[in-house]
Amino acid sequence: MSSASSSVRRIAATILTAGAIVSAAALPAAAADGDRHHQQRHPRVEISRVQADSPGREDRSNRSLNNEWVEITNTTRDGINLRGWTLRDREGNRYRFDNVRLAGRATIRIHTGNGRDTRTDLFQDRRNYVWDNGSDTATLRDDRGRTVDTESWGRRR
Repeated sequence: MSSASSSVRRIAATILTAGAIVSAAALPAAAADGDRHHQQRHPRVEISRVQADSPGREDRSNRSLNNEWVEITNTTRDGINLRGWTLRDREGNRYRFDNVRLAGRATIRIHTGNGRDTRTDLFQDRRNYVWDNGSDTATLRDDRGRTVDTESWGRRR
């Protein structure tokens, strides 16, 4: 009888050990779910639309340059200050946001040419096109240099 009870104890110990291992493995997964939920409460800003190919003649006029733009949208209810954030193309052309507050559920359009900044439109004040019509990537980074969103189009040559 002692060998039978010894076997039962070993089996029970094995089952308890396996249960403890499974529980320990599930704990980090539960913590990660909590982190994911926490991250969703932070403002979510994204590149929502890109007009890389200016309609009409591309004659480098200010009108044509301003018909090339990128839209940035805040998808949350909370406003966010974009100060220090950057928008770049694949070649490294960079636009740096000044003290720009993007309201909750709002969109702002960043034009390539010259103009007067408003609540809904910002201007890079450039004299040349930034976005490649056939293929490019727009990258939005926060004030710490972390990539927030990217939007690519066309085929890379």
